[in-house]
Amino acid sequence: MKIRFSRHARRRLKLYKILEATVREILIRKQFDPGPHALVEKVEGQRYPLKIVVIVEKEITVVTNYPLKKARVQ
Repeated sequence: MKIRFSRHARRRLKLYKILEATVREILIRKQFDPGPHALVEKVEGQRYPLKIVVIVEKEITVVTNYPLKKARVQ
């Protein structure tokens, strides 16, 4: 299945220094039903898990992706 990145997702890749190939590898391993999906994956070399939000139709569209940082406790 074809994987497409939105402009927002491409900007998040650059901002957080995430490799596009890393996101593609994660998505290729998964089976998706049509509709929106959010997944969290631990990535080697990253301090925080990576959250990826996709919409599956005829192709997989990555809406956003970013490191999932823990909330600060004050």
